[in-house]
Amino acid sequence: MALLGAAVVAVPLFKRIGLGSVLGYLAAGLLLGPSGIGLITDPESVLTTAELGVVMFLFIIGLEMEPAKLWALRKQIFGLGLVQVAACGMLLTGVGVILGFAPVVAFIFGMGFVLTSTAIVMQILGERGELSTDSGQRIVSILLLEDLAIVPLLAIVAFLAPGTGEQQVELATRLLGIAAPIGAVLLLIFVGRRIMNPLFGLLASSKLREVMTAAALLVVLGAALLFQASGLSMAMGAFLAGVLLSTSTFRHQLEADVEPFRGILLGLFFLAVGMSLDLDIVAASWQIITVSVVAFMLVKASAIYGIARLLKAPHAEAVERAVLMGQGGEFAFVLYTTAVTAGIIDGPTNAIFTATVIVSMVLTPFFIIGLRFLVPRQTQSMEGVEEVSGLSARILIIGFGRFGQIASQPLLAMRHSVSIIDNDTEMIRAAASIGFKVYYGDGTRLDILRAAGASTADLILVCTDKKEQTTRIAELVRDEFPLVRVMARAFDRAHAIELVKAGVEYQLRELFESALEFGGEAIRSLGADAEEAQEIVEGVRMRDRQRFDLQLAGEDWRNLGTLLISNAQEQARESGVTVPHAQAEDAVAKSTQPAQPA
Repeated sequence: MALLGAAVVAVPLFKRIGLGSVLGYLAAGLLLGPSGIGLITDPESVLTTAELGVVMFLFIIGLEMEPAKLWALRKQIFGLGLVQVAACGMLLTGVGVILGFAPVVAFIFGMGFVLTSTAIVMQILGERGELSTDSGQRIVSILLLEDLAIVPLLAIVAFLAPGTGEQQVELATRLLGIAAPIGAVLLLIFVGRRIMNPLFGLLASSKLREVMTAAALLVVLGAALLFQASGLSMAMGAFLAGVLLSTSTFRHQLEADVEPFRGILLGLFFLAVGMSLDLDIVAASWQIITVSVVAFMLVKASAIYGIARLLKAPHAEAVERAVLMGQGGEFAFVLYTTAVTAGIIDGPTNAIFTATVIVSMVLTPFFIIGLRFLVPRQTQSMEGVEEVSGLSARILIIGFGRFGQIASQPLLAMRHSVSIIDNDTEMIRAAASIGFKVYYGDGTRLDILRAAGASTADLILVCTDKKEQTTRIAELVRDEFPLVRVMARAFDRAHAIELVKAGVEYQLRELFESALEFGGEAIRSLGADAEEAQEIVEGVRMRDRQRFDLQLAGEDWRNLGTLLISNAQEQARESGVTVPHAQAEDAVAKSTQPAQPA
């Protein structure tokens, strides 16, 4: 009751005065903990439970990270992430040595501080709606690598542990410490690919919502505990489980089931971190803690900024990344506790290290507030913009840019009932000035789709200009509103195939028809009559449709050329043009290559 009451009072208050929800949770925890009024005397027990909030947050992030998307981020994860972890680790180890710690102890101190707080950064990015942006994806990639880094770091701690003289036993224990995590990953992959999806299909047939919710929690907690038992991060286990279920037809239902628990437990985690800040330890060792916090945060932030700039990131993005990721994180506690168990550091040293990390976490929201003045963010003004609520038109248009504006006109001319949503406030105001009523809303969010009337619409037109958004919306509608027909704007051939597989009834590549018309006009200007030009254009359209159907069926593009050469030559002969077989083969083969954007 006390925790919930403190959160209900502090968080809205801190958000209202512009300090953010994270700082509200931390302040409430500090007030309730041993250093405050002492209502809760054992913050460690709360923190252990509250870590499940981070676990569930990573599970939801994993549900958004399909294997193909994760593979596309591999260079950022193992490139940018590895460079940042290695560079910051070396620099912070050096700082630890300068502060007077032994090299091994300084290494443990520095590497623990390298592991950024996933909970704080993800919460801030989520509140801003930046998890899916390019800059947000780079930060998420680095955080994933840092979470993975806990595995070799724990192995290094085991090897650095003082020997007991029983070398064979120690060697076997250390080898087991390496083999267990590998086995856990392989086991989870097997279960995720072979068992989880059929299991959810079976449970869904029972039509009992509470059973699906229980199964979702079982998957999250089971994966987390499996990884914890093998010496890995619980959050990483949940993330991998999410990735394995990201292509499941039940992923949106799973996200909806876990989301309420995630929000409550993540807030509880921040409360527990605030309670864990022991002001007595800070007062007794304030000199070394103050110097450590300032030195570590300054060096880490500078290194992050320098790496970002070297890799061509804009100044504003580099500064934001440095401020967001300049603190230590929750996985440092795991590393430091393991080092104590291994006999590398003692209890008082662990207390200093832990206090340093917690103080850095508490300071981060203040630095983010300062960032607003250092690098002002461009925010959309909501003046004159109405948010989506209770729409019920027969036709829903999502995205009102150039494509959506033109597509809407035949529908409006026929006086169909149309609702339009977009997330660009400037465009919404511009549309209002010429008589269009457009509501503000992000079509990639299930709650917005429900508010926009997607569940009762006859037809949804997805006209967004980013293919990732378009695909996400198509998948949401397919999974949540399977009876609604969907038409979508496709970016290119590969995206069109992706949309058809996502359940879109009709798709159109944004440049295809205009380019065909343009080419037809070109041959008319060179002397072709209207009928002849129309036949040529229709032939191109027909062959494109054949290629598309074959590629949709999974045919190798290299085999399509032979099938279509005769069609190309026949059309050319009908037009009075002789096309050699080799030339036709070359032209058709090139036109079937998936690298072509059309």
